[in-house]
Amino acid sequence: MNVWHMRWTLALAMAASAHAQWLNYPTAGVPRLPNGQPNLSAPAPRTADGKPDLSGLWMIDGAGPGNNFGGFGPGNTQFWDIYAGHKEGLPFQPWAAEIRKTRAAENSKTSPGVRCLPVGILQMHTVPFPRRIIQTPAYVAILHEREGFRQIFTDGRPVLTDDPQPTWLGYSTGKWDGDTLVVTTTGFRDGLWADNNGTPLTDATKITERFRRPNFGKLEVEATVDDPKAYTKPWTIKLTQSIMVDTDILEYVCQEGEKDVSHMVGK
Repeated sequence: MNVWHMRWTLALAMAASAHAQWLNYPTAGVPRLPNGQPNLSAPAPRTADGKPDLSGLWMIDGAGPGNNFGGFGPGNTQFWDIYAGHKEGLPFQPWAAEIRKTRAAENSKTSPGVRCLPVGILQMHTVPFPRRIIQTPAYVAILHEREGFRQIFTDGRPVLTDDPQPTWLGYSTGKWDGDTLVVTTTGFRDGLWADNNGTPLTDATKITERFRRPNFGKLEVEATVDDPKAYTKPWTIKLTQSIMVDTDILEYVCQEGEKDVSHMVGK
């Protein structure tokens, strides 16, 4: 059984049997239809300064009920291949194309996620676990059930370019361009994966994300990857996430009771 499948199945079992957790508590401020269902096409909420409010609990599209492997199956294509849906392939440097091919052939047995390590911000968007966005005037926080937390500072500080200490999630600064939050992230450690098939990222990576909330129920994220060590030119992906209401994130500890890695033999 795929390691991701096993962990997701466990999370679903916990959710189904959990007691004294807010998994069925009504979310405040949700616009409702006459039948009580959320009005997902209602206008996006706005903050006191008039900006779209990105706050909420979100899930990558394609990871809903009925999807094979509980969200890790074919319906969630960008989890497996971040560039899925593009006619042309990624503009790999030769070494990057080769390592991506090797990782996929080995069934991703060396993936950071398989080893309970952080998966980086691109996979944070596609891994089918809930993530809560909290928006304040000075920063946007993303609390990811699988990944932990991410901070996006919107207090005017500059992009960190002067020899930053490399990290799994980098250093993110954001500014508003109309109704779009534009986020620049640098300072990544070397060896990150962009997807579960092993698309590589290096310490030269700069990622520019554009967050939009066109209505109450949808979050759109466009990400441009500029990594001259691994690619001959920048490339861009788009994805969507859907709001989750009347539920909550659960405590998730990947390493606790881990028994899968020793069985990941690949091919």
